[in-house]
Amino acid sequence: MPAIKNVNVSHPFSDQKPGTSGLRKSTKKFLEKHYLEIFIESILSSLDNVEGSTIIVGGDGRYGNDNAIKKIVQICSAHKVGTIIVPTRGLLSTPAASNLIRDYSAIGGIILSASHNPGGLEGDFGVKLNVSNGGPAPEFVTEKIYTYSQSLTSYKLIDVEIPNLKDEGSFTIHQTKLEIIDGVQSYVSLMEDIFDFDQIGDFLKNDFSIVFDAMNAVTGPYAKRIFVDRIGLSDQCLLNSEPMPDFGNLHPDPNLTYANKLADLLLNKKLYSFGAACDGDGDRNMILGKGCFVNPSDSLAVITANTGLVPGYKKGISGVARSMPTSMAVDVVAKELDIPCYETPTGWKFFGNLLDSGKITICGEESFGTGSNHVREKDGLWAVLFWLQILAQKKCSVTDLMQNHWLHFGRNYYTRHDYESIPSEVAHQIYQDLENQLQKLNGAHFASSVITQADNYSYVDPIDKSLSDKQGLRLVLDNGSRIILRLSGTGTKGSTLRLYFERPSKSQNDLFLDPQIALKDLIIGIDHLLNIKQLTKMNIPTVIT
Repeated sequence: MPAIKNVNVSHPFSDQKPGTSGLRKSTKKFLEKHYLEIFIESILSSLDNVEGSTIIVGGDGRYGNDNAIKKIVQICSAHKVGTIIVPTRGLLSTPAASNLIRDYSAIGGIILSASHNPGGLEGDFGVKLNVSNGGPAPEFVTEKIYTYSQSLTSYKLIDVEIPNLKDEGSFTIHQTKLEIIDGVQSYVSLMEDIFDFDQIGDFLKNDFSIVFDAMNAVTGPYAKRIFVDRIGLSDQCLLNSEPMPDFGNLHPDPNLTYANKLADLLLNKKLYSFGAACDGDGDRNMILGKGCFVNPSDSLAVITANTGLVPGYKKGISGVARSMPTSMAVDVVAKELDIPCYETPTGWKFFGNLLDSGKITICGEESFGTGSNHVREKDGLWAVLFWLQILAQKKCSVTDLMQNHWLHFGRNYYTRHDYESIPSEVAHQIYQDLENQLQKLNGAHFASSVITQADNYSYVDPIDKSLSDKQGLRLVLDNGSRIILRLSGTGTKGSTLRLYFERPSKSQNDLFLDPQIALKDLIIGIDHLLNIKQLTKMNIPTVIT
């Protein structure tokens, strides 16, 4: 039997503090000697009852995925983990990982992904821990991991060759069982429990053309299994469906900037009735119709309004939640449905307690993430199937569905402006400039209106009463408009400044404007207030959604 090997490190790593979605760094940083291993050792040291437990391990297929999985298996074996579940090829979407954690009653899952960040040797890599409920590790766990990483100067592993991950099989390593499984089927079976694939298939085969862009990331095999193998469509409905270590040089972020070829097919050329895309690890989604882009905030509202059309939710939903920067369109729907609507900070982990307690069924964020209580992660393919089920039931186009929704509920004009990879000092200066003005902005005139609330958002969890403060700067106007400013924690180069603009409209003569036009006075007003163009030296944001 191979012996446990202790590996000494010359010094601790001081920069392994997980963000809202785990630890994300450049690929080259993770390739530094001992860097990955110390972080994995920190994760396992922070978990209770590791010995004899079950752990799920997989990733989105980006550069370094296989080698990282094999190293993690070696370290887990040294910690006497009972069973390690790894999907074939090491490919595992984040929502599918959440499902497997719950299916196998695992104590957690180690997910290798930097989500929507670019891949390849010159791109990014990431490691995220999901806990036993299938959701992202809460802050007290990630703080514990960080504390360990700051003092660790050694880790242990079983230095043996790990089997090739290509084929299914069962292996024994020291006292640990390694199970290499079909990582797709369990997720597909879960989707079949929720949706009526036969109805969706009949609709799609009746002159309703679709195209799905997997962006050379992890959802390609899942989409092929669902749309081609199960529903029976031609594989011509799939774009970029083969996972690649560098995502084929694509930026796997499903928005109008980075999925521009898909957007061109739907919005300009109008070649398909429906289009969708998912990001690197499969938890984000973008929905498009012929000539119609669906804002993620509107998508959450439409899904909530139509849950009764989906077999898995016919018994009703208990409530809905959105992140604070997400538009309040879903609030209007929740009011009509007479269900609670919760507002949380950005970060999927904040939905976990609400889902586990049964207070909500549906939840979503403006950053192209939507989900429900079927797992504890946002789920891109689930959202795509939800839309297709609604359209199959209503037998209408995406444009008709959106317009009818606005005519009934009103429209919350909404946009997000991202200034990516700007110097950190500039981003923090802009943020600090607004924070310093909050007190005097209360009651001030702004964009032909009056600011009635100017604050830094704080959240008290209704379940465990924990406080999360400093979650984003807010300006709320007396006409219901909102401007929000946040610094994003998902990038690895410089800083990303995010600005969110929202204005509600209920007039049926004012429901079909371009959001950039409808929100123009708010956009101009905040630029004048904070000198954003001048300080960033950018005339337009990097990404507008």
